Parts: sequence; C-alpha cells; structure tokens
Amino acid sequence: MANIKSAIKRVNTTQVAEDRNNSQKTEMRSAVKKAKSAINNNADNKAELVSLAVKKVDKAAQRNLIHSNKADRIKSSLMTAAK
Repeated sequence: MANIKSAIKRVNTTQVAEDRNNSQKTEMRSAVKKAKSAINNNADNKAELVSLAVKKVDKAAQRNLIHSNKADRIKSSLMTAAK
C-alpha cells in the first residue's frame, strides 16, 4: 500500500472508477445477451430489448469503456439480426 496521502487517495479513486466501469460494462454485455436471446427466441419484447441494448452500448462508447467502432459493430449485428 502507498505511504503518501495523495497516493492513497489516488488508489481509492482508481478503485471506485474501476468498479463503476466494470459494472457498466457488465450491464451492457447483459443487455446485449438478453437482446440476442430474445431475437433467437422471437420474443414479443425483442424490439424493446434491442433498443435498451443499443442505448447501453452507446453509453459505454460515450464513456470510452469500449471503442466506438466496436459499439457500431455490436449495434449493427443486433439490428441485422432483429430484422
């Protein structure tokens, strides 16, 4: 562990940010998985789930959790599968 006060603060700040980022990425991945399974099962609410997944992917790209090209790729594959 760090001895300097500012380094201790930095460790705490980094940990909080890392936890936040990981949870947001996990939410995004879960939303994409749910949307894909709804598309495969031809569920009634698949349009709603795809819309939610696209929103989560956009937010993740906006916050630099994933690259914008990856976000575009994910959204494109969801939209293509949903047709």
